[in-house]
Amino acid sequence: MKRLMLAAVLVAVPVTALQAMTVAAFLQKAEALESRGVLALMSSDYGLLKNEITAASQSLRAERIAAQRAGRRAAYCPPERAGVTPSELLASFRTIPAAQRQRMPVREGLRRLLVRKFPCRG
Repeated sequence: MKRLMLAAVLVAVPVTALQAMTVAAFLQKAEALESRGVLALMSSDYGLLKNEITAASQSLRAERIAAQRAGRRAAYCPPERAGVTPSELLASFRTIPAAQRQRMPVREGLRRLLVRKFPCRG
């Protein structure tokens, strides 16, 4: 019975949640792309990294909005038109200690940047 329950839970969990990219893997791919210059735009890794950041930012945005609607304090409070440049993102990821990068999902690394860049006032 326990195996059946575990199987049901694993089927219900999205594949992306099981395969979350770590900050270390992200940086490794990003640094390899940086060395390719303009040709990096044609790499499948470029799309992979872009999709990873898009998914992480959408997830964090949904989490922030849900917290606000529930009357809880959000982790970060961006202005209406806010953004993070690729160089800001990579610089922030590089400040994370190497041992933590190996285990930390990109989503958590992005959250740290957003909390630091867009603190909630008041």
